[in-house]
Amino acid sequence: LVSSATLAMLALNTMIRLGLRAPRIRARMDPSDCGLPFRDICLATANNKHVHGWLVPSTISQPAPAMIVLHGWGGNSEMMLPLAGPFHRAGYALLFIDARNHGTSDSDSFSSLPRFAEDLESALNWLQRQPETDPCRIGLIGHSLGAAAALLLASRRGDVAAVVSLASFAHPEAVMRRYLAARSVPFVPFGWYTLRYVQRVIGYRFAEIAPQNTIRKITCPVLLAHGREDTRV
Repeated sequence: LVSSATLAMLALNTMIRLGLRAPRIRARMDPSDCGLPFRDICLATANNKHVHGWLVPSTISQPAPAMIVLHGWGGNSEMMLPLAGPFHRAGYALLFIDARNHGTSDSDSFSSLPRFAEDLESALNWLQRQPETDPCRIGLIGHSLGAAAALLLASRRGDVAAVVSLASFAHPEAVMRRYLAARSVPFVPFGWYTLRYVQRVIGYRFAEIAPQNTIRKITCPVLLAHGREDTRV
């Protein structure tokens, strides 16, 4: 028989997963609404899943430099489209991707910073094989959690040309503590348990993947940008 304590823990774990689940928002616009040519891409990623992408070709002679663009938690590629025009006019090819559980990409058991980085790495590997892009001149642009994922990936690979981090947090534990406090969740015992449960599920300690730590290992140029009116990070 399953004890009442075990059932209570299972219920708490389920509540944590549901409470931290990212909302899925479908795109209503695509690059054509910005007057840009593009083609839909389906990329294989971890766990036998696939992510959806838009590839906007460069206007210059090939092979061209390229940027991979990744949204934040609960976002999608449509939300990153304001970046398309300026980079396209500058001659870059652009690959916008939806992380798993976001946009029109496949569902998976959960989303996390490391999984965002896995999807970003799948896109990088794919784009490096395309004849129209220069594999030595591919950069990463991420927003919020996507920015943290870009920094994590760049800290692991020496073939990323540059990173643009838009509104990345410094440490995931600090973000989660603020999130729980804003919802009046007492840190002892529930907040404490939530932090440790999340680390166990994602398979990493927060300190290992914290941008304030991963950025120290990056050798390519990095641009950090942040809005002064950001009330969340």
